Amino acid sequence: MQPRRLATAITVVCALTVLAMPATAFAAPNPKPDPTASAAPPAAPVTSKPLEDVRKEIDELYRQAAVATEAYNQAQEQTKLQSAEIVKIAQEIVKGEERIKRLKDQAGAAARLQYRTGGLPFGAQMMLSGNPDGFLDGANRLRQGQQATQGLLAELNRTQQDLAQYSKDASAQWKKLEANRVRKETAKKEITGKIAAAEKLESQLEAKERERLAELERQQQYKAQTDWLSSGILKEINGRASEQGRKAVKFATDQIGKPYVWGAEGPLSYDCSGLTSQAWLAAGRGIPRTSQEQWAQLPHVAIKDMRPGDLIIYFADATHVGMYVGDGAIVHAPRPGRNVTVAGAGTMPILGVVRPDK
Repeated sequence: MQPRRLATAITVVCALTVLAMPATAFAAPNPKPDPTASAAPPAAPVTSKPLEDVRKEIDELYRQAAVATEAYNQAQEQTKLQSAEIVKIAQEIVKGEERIKRLKDQAGAAARLQYRTGGLPFGAQMMLSGNPDGFLDGANRLRQGQQATQGLLAELNRTQQDLAQYSKDASAQWKKLEANRVRKETAKKEITGKIAAAEKLESQLEAKERERLAELERQQQYKAQTDWLSSGILKEINGRASEQGRKAVKFATDQIGKPYVWGAEGPLSYDCSGLTSQAWLAAGRGIPRTSQEQWAQLPHVAIKDMRPGDLIIYFADATHVGMYVGDGAIVHAPRPGRNVTVAGAGTMPILGVVRPDK
């Protein structure tokens, strides 16, 4: 298929869809601030709050950013699929147009042949023919030609119906694509807003307060990991990694020290599910891009049965994921402002475990 024709078909589909869709209203630019307006009172300094409350507030902001990141990643994946589907539909439209042209040419040729041979009545043709048997053979071929013409017209009609359906499908896909674009932009604003709010809270702290805040975070993680281990769960976890699992663990641990960036899937930075999906892709097995889809689509295993390479899904909404590496530890991309690191598997609320290569 010629690229130019494919591009033309895609352009036609886009144009038809845009014309069929209602116009979008755009907000007016933000008005210029009124210099006479009274300024808002300054916010109370964050240091007036207990540091533990500040830590919880910052954690919650980053959690909300993680939720929005999963929504962004999911919309991004759906956009890729829908874009591919639109290209596929455009290719079918080009094929259909070429088929219609060929059928019309064939139908026209058959009609012209029938006109040339069917001008005299049947009996007159027999009387004028010096070979009645040959005439009957020709008549039989004529009937066959007429039937073939009818078949061509039926196929032409079916092809035209197919093209009409392709046009409807393309319009539906473009609407979905636009809806996903809106979702992505909404999620992006949510992510950047929550991260900016968390960073602002941290920036308002004195150096000693930031050190204390980091210490509180370490204490909270230590307590959560200790509580998890005190249940005796580690004594039951003794599974050995599969060959693919070992490859996935190696890839993930090789990324230690690289920064968390929301929406990133390597090679210089990662978010949590970007790291796990790329690790398993490097091991030869493609898995869903987001932690929520990893939880929804991959086989579940009991925590006591997990082995290195398995993925631990965290929080009730499945918005964080880490890879189990053994000895009660995971490798994961924690959050903005952090790097890929090793942490205790029990430092966050565990939803469950999935195994990509089960």
